[in-house]
Amino acid sequence: MTARIYRPAKTAMQSGKAKTQDWVLRYEPEIPRSIDPMMGYTSSRDMKQQINLSFDTREAAIDYAERNGIPYRVIEPKEPKRSRVAYSDNFRYDRKMPWTH
Repeated sequence: MTARIYRPAKTAMQSGKAKTQDWVLRYEPEIPRSIDPMMGYTSSRDMKQQINLSFDTREAAIDYAERNGIPYRVIEPKEPKRSRVAYSDNFRYDRKMPWTH
């Protein structure tokens, strides 16, 4: 069973970067999920899907996986591209699009 080591991205419901600095080790599913025919619930018999381990650094997560003999793959985080925009740029006279309400 392989594990993924990654840094989670912020959710769409967050404006800050809470819980995005830690690295997470999570097992990949071995058994596909099944749908209960009576109630329609999605369930799985794979108990390792419930294990989420948090680490402060990527190296600590890799050391843990190697020490315990867990095959792993590291997913590098994608940093967002930030562009600095001033509020006064909304009112520039040479804007490409006119500013209207």
